[in-house]
Amino acid sequence: MEPYDVAVIGAGPAGSVTAIHLARGGARVLLLDKARFPRDKPCGGGLTLRAVRQLPVDPGPVIEHEVDRMTFRLGWRGHFERRGRRGPFVLMTQRRRLDEYLAEQAVAAGAEFRDGVKVAMGTDPEGLSLQFDGRQIRPQVVVGADGANGTTARALGLGGPIARGVAYEGNAPFDERYRGLAAIELGTIPGGYGWVFPKGDHVNVGVGGWEAEGPKLRDHLAELCRRHGIDGDGLESVRGHRLPLRRPGFVPARGRALLVGDAAGLVDPLTGDGMYEAFVSARLAAAAVLDVLEGREATVEPYTHRLEQALGPLAGASWGAKLALDRFPRTTFALARAPLVWPVVERLVRGDISAPGEARGLARPPLRAIAALARLAGARAA
Repeated sequence: MEPYDVAVIGAGPAGSVTAIHLARGGARVLLLDKARFPRDKPCGGGLTLRAVRQLPVDPGPVIEHEVDRMTFRLGWRGHFERRGRRGPFVLMTQRRRLDEYLAEQAVAAGAEFRDGVKVAMGTDPEGLSLQFDGRQIRPQVVVGADGANGTTARALGLGGPIARGVAYEGNAPFDERYRGLAAIELGTIPGGYGWVFPKGDHVNVGVGGWEAEGPKLRDHLAELCRRHGIDGDGLESVRGHRLPLRRPGFVPARGRALLVGDAAGLVDPLTGDGMYEAFVSARLAAAAVLDVLEGREATVEPYTHRLEQALGPLAGASWGAKLALDRFPRTTFALARAPLVWPVVERLVRGDISAPGEARGLARPPLRAIAALARLAGARAA
């Protein structure tokens, strides 16, 4: 029985980055995934600069395109465009490349990586146990990083209330219209939006919204393609996926087990992006695990409070903006397009501030108005 300190279940961005931090901290780490790598995952593939700032490695080798402009449109009309004042603010990649690269970096840091394995978990008087490939191990700590559809949370007695979104996407040949430009279509899908994101040799087009929109997503995607002059019938790698949005009462840590990334429901309610949240949770999870391994804490449960401190304000503001946009789309859109708001959005995307509430100056009135609309829509005050 190999003496592993930590087992990380799932080698997506959250799991591999957790493994990197842990291995660099001196822990003996086993990183496991049921899929054979390289493997693809449905995802828009955008890394905001705030997400990149949380990465312990340089993502440069897998970046395919840089975005320095965004265009927003409401109800297929009335668009506006904003440009980064300091250059690119979103870096585009593909999950097939990013996930393999991060797993490789975990191995380079000292972790052991096993892909293509099915893991069974259990507990007994001696603690947590994992079985795979006819072997049994008893790590001191287990990290669940197996995403929205994973089973680790349930096996570990973690998790709780979740709201779910759904998304549907595909790839079309590269179009020069979108060089450096990400297009966002608002007010056409309840609880979500449509997008066109440029990559190296193609553009990724997709739609997402509340889970109830699932049966309509195929039609939504066809309409998005039609509006952008994209051949919807010629899309490749068309697939759907679920977006987990944790709600009050969700338990991400107990005893010597915790969850990171999508397994912890850490998707931004407004944007559907989970990369930043994945990397923040990975850093905080690794710190909590190292505290246990080095005798400073008996459990990883302090992770729960630290996670809420780091991500709670942004999640609250995103829930509010999402509900305001759903209930009062025209008014919210008009406020969001105010020139004073974009610098705040850009600072958020770049990671200069962690939540809209940190904004100062003349941008505060329109942001407060959006918060008021959110309260009218039933959201808690951000």
